[in-house]
Amino acid sequence: MNKRSRRKLLILAVVFGMTIATVLGLTAFEENLLYFYSPTQVKAGEAPDSHSFRVGGLVVAGSVKRSPDSLKVVFDVTDNAESMTIEYTGILPDLFREGQGIVAMGKLQDDGRFVAQEVLAKHDENYMPPEVADALEKGGHVNKQKAMEGSKP
Repeated sequence: MNKRSRRKLLILAVVFGMTIATVLGLTAFEENLLYFYSPTQVKAGEAPDSHSFRVGGLVVAGSVKRSPDSLKVVFDVTDNAESMTIEYTGILPDLFREGQGIVAMGKLQDDGRFVAQEVLAKHDENYMPPEVADALEKGGHVNKQKAMEGSKP
């Protein structure tokens, strides 16, 4: 094998290695993305069954049920078009309350319950997470501009 053939082989090996590394990197990146879905989209079957995702909306008044002997909390979230039940075990954010916008990250179970690993609440009385404001606007019940008032610095 002459010098020119070895150089071509080396270049092909480097290109092949870079291609494999890129494919593996993009696959890992795709698996770690957390997409946002509204309760309407989840009920329509648009949310993934096997991956974690985010869901958000307004906590339905009167739906928060706390377990007396554990940190388990079950509550409903709505985008004013559909509602869904979220189950969370842990300490909720201080700003979590009925009627407020939240975003929960977790997985959808086979029985339709959404089990959250994390619940995020808005940071002041005027702010609503952009994803929640978009979902409520798509539900046709809230003006996005009104929902987002106060969210700008």
